[in-house]
Amino acid sequence: MPKFIVVLAVALLALVPPAKAQTTTDLLLVLAVDASGSVSQSRFDLQKHGYAAAFRHPRVLNAIRGGSTGSIAVTMTQWTGPALQVHAVPWMLINDEATAKAFADAIEAAPRELFSGGTSISGAIDHAMRLLPTAPYRGLKRVIDISGDGSNNRGRNVTEARDEAVRAGVIINGLPILSLEPYLDRYYFDNVIGGSGSFMVPAESYEAFGTAVLRKLVLEIASNGPQPPVSGRQRRLTAAP
Repeated sequence: MPKFIVVLAVALLALVPPAKAQTTTDLLLVLAVDASGSVSQSRFDLQKHGYAAAFRHPRVLNAIRGGSTGSIAVTMTQWTGPALQVHAVPWMLINDEATAKAFADAIEAAPRELFSGGTSISGAIDHAMRLLPTAPYRGLKRVIDISGDGSNNRGRNVTEARDEAVRAGVIINGLPILSLEPYLDRYYFDNVIGGSGSFMVPAESYEAFGTAVLRKLVLEIASNGPQPPVSGRQRRLTAAP
């Protein structure tokens, strides 16, 4: 190769900025919130305010500070039918009181954008799996957090979506709301949650959602650590107090 071409190539490489290393955080967490037709506006608001209050709670911040990096990255999506999902709150890094409050404020400011279309938990999982690679952070653990008040009735079989996510090393936790389907917790246990250390915290009603989500987030964050892909499902059932 002519010498001048080699020199030119070296010069061009010198102009290319080095790739920016991703910030490593303990947890990448997708919060998937039910916005299907069974969820009235008041019920949707109870979910939204429950999540916002939890991120303002000192127990959640203490759990975040207790991790190896002292940080997590979180995003929120609304879901209903198989192809009906909205990325409602972008990825945000939480590592102190100010950033936790900023995420809570963003949750409360995000309008509801979906109102019907069925209940596709499988679609919510698939959508969350597309969101995880878009995070501008590297997570030692990746979790999809599904909250909802009904079983899967649209789209592909939810166990197919769950098992694909688990094979990719992603954990799925659940927060079933038992207002309409009293045995939805059993359905979530058998069909939705999966992955190493996965669990669920049922809420007996929408009014109990805030208490349940606080407990669930603390458990979710406090169990941080790298998770290898697993072939089977290791699950545990956790009841809300």
